[in-house]
Amino acid sequence: MTPRRLVVPLLALAVAALAAGCGGSSSTAGSTATKTTAKKKLVVLVTDIGQLNDHGFNQLAYDGLQRAQRELGINGVVYQSPSSSDYVPNLTTAARNNADLVVSVGFDQASSIATVAKQFPKTHFAIIDVNWNDLPGHPKNVEGLIFREQEVGYLAGYLAGLVEKHAKGPNTIGSVGGEKQPPVDRYIAGYQAGARAADPGIKLLNAYSQEWVDQAKCKTLALNQIADGAGIVFQVAGGCGLGVLDAAKQRGVWGIGVDADQSYLGRQVLTSAMKRVDTSVYATVQQVLAGKFHGGTNAVFSLKNRGVALGKISPKVPKADAQKLQQVAKQIADGRIANIPTQLK
Repeated sequence: MTPRRLVVPLLALAVAALAAGCGGSSSTAGSTATKTTAKKKLVVLVTDIGQLNDHGFNQLAYDGLQRAQRELGINGVVYQSPSSSDYVPNLTTAARNNADLVVSVGFDQASSIATVAKQFPKTHFAIIDVNWNDLPGHPKNVEGLIFREQEVGYLAGYLAGLVEKHAKGPNTIGSVGGEKQPPVDRYIAGYQAGARAADPGIKLLNAYSQEWVDQAKCKTLALNQIADGAGIVFQVAGGCGLGVLDAAKQRGVWGIGVDADQSYLGRQVLTSAMKRVDTSVYATVQQVLAGKFHGGTNAVFSLKNRGVALGKISPKVPKADAQKLQQVAKQIADGRIANIPTQLK
């Protein structure tokens, strides 16, 4: 193990996650890891720089890997990436260790996985949040795991529009993205479209932190939006975005979580736009075990197949609004609400 790369079996990770409040179960992961044999399929998860206790993307992927280890009997290992320079070494090491599947977390690893997949054409790779068609060289041994974030973003925005419509004030909502990347903008574009559908006169604010980890930076951006009248702020910035929800709590406004259900962070969380990253990891492991891995294409997760969904909605939301939201969700899943924007103007 080099000083820059952490290669950790799930047994050790479960203990670390428990200590960090990450939600892992040391007893479950440990009991599985001790039964590992050479015959078990090896699945390696390569994190982005947010690390496993980001309460979002990496943690969800890790949850999916833990579930696969527990229920499918695979040998799961996590390679953490302290910096982007660790992506290629981690992916390469996983392939050289004859991993049956290497799962890469996040858009920032696109060029790295394309490079390594070309060098190891017999290894199965999957990358979360990257469209296979956008990968350099279109490697046939890589599957893109992509989500229709715009659909759940639309629902979160529609709820935000309804809430602001009832509230006293300037009818303004905000959002803070991490980096300007397609999945981030799909969330925010959907959010803005949904808000306009519920309240055509609503004012929309948006900013990017250019950062996935520094909570203080995201908090500052959210505080600025709140000072400009935003009664609701939506975080789309991973671990950095936890600062957005903290700003909402501090100023007594609503916050909307992302990727995971972040309602546990406090009563200021109106809802969360969830992306079932854990489900995508688990489903891909199932494909490999069944000999049905689909490289050279994408697996798409949507409202219809429950790949995206709203998290817990605050009990303070009026029942009529919650019911209206359910109707809108059904209309999206049925295709009656279509062509939701995926790019910001």
